[in-house]
Amino acid sequence: MKRPIRLRAWLLTPLVYLAALLLLIEEWFWDTGARFMRALAAWPPLASLERRIAALPPYGALCLFALPAILLFPVKILALMAIAHGYAISGVLALIFAKLGGAAAVARIYFITRPRLLTIAWFARWHDRFMALKDRWLGRLRATTAYRYASMVARRIKRLARDVRARIRQRLPGGRHAAHPLRVVRRLLAMWRARRRS
Repeated sequence: MKRPIRLRAWLLTPLVYLAALLLLIEEWFWDTGARFMRALAAWPPLASLERRIAALPPYGALCLFALPAILLFPVKILALMAIAHGYAISGVLALIFAKLGGAAAVARIYFITRPRLLTIAWFARWHDRFMALKDRWLGRLRATTAYRYASMVARRIKRLARDVRARIRQRLPGGRHAAHPLRVVRRLLAMWRARRRS
């Protein structure tokens, strides 16, 4: 009796880890998108729109919550078609931008409409179940040696990137303020135009 249970656990474990890894990637897209949308929310027309969204009734909020996924579905299909027809880079980039854009919109709409959405009994029930399942799967993934090693490597890469940015800022004339991305791009464009003229 123990053998089939062990076999089933052995077969299901990679699937659980794969699902947890996909959830982790989804969470990263979600967090990145949420940060981007929070920065945009300071724009007055968008802030006004968010106040209107927050005032929606529960099922109106639910329709709006589902809207980005519905609207982006054709974009993802077109991206997959582009990959199938040999435009791999364009297709992959379109998928990444669609994923980031969708995650940004859904994350912000979820944040604004969550109080309304959780007043719908069936939504609240499935929401709680999904969150519990997600936490359990992510917990199993985070407990693995591979995940701990990958996290350590990611932290080192982040530290290295921070050090490189700091060194670049020190070397640029004007120090830290000169390293603002738009200023760097403008400076590079100016240098490129000057070379073309000469």
